[in-house]
Amino acid sequence: LRALRLEDLRIPPAYVKTFQGPPHGIQVERDKLNKYGRPLLGCTIKPKLGLSAKNYGRAVYECLRGGLDFTKDDENVNSQPF
Repeated sequence: LRALRLEDLRIPPAYVKTFQGPPHGIQVERDKLNKYGRPLLGCTIKPKLGLSAKNYGRAVYECLRGGLDFTKDDENVNSQPF
């Protein structure tokens, strides 16, 4: 398989009703970050494997220092012992 295009997706209404949505909205996030009047900007630190805790922390610091509003932890935060 070299390419794939999703042309249609139907989610049953009964399934959709099982998701109640986020516990709060964007205004709460803006209030927590004290950021208004512009889009919020964030990133996921890559690579997700191979960084020591110190280097991962440095990458997060540099992203935030450079102007990002938040970073997201990837599934595996840093090099796993296995």
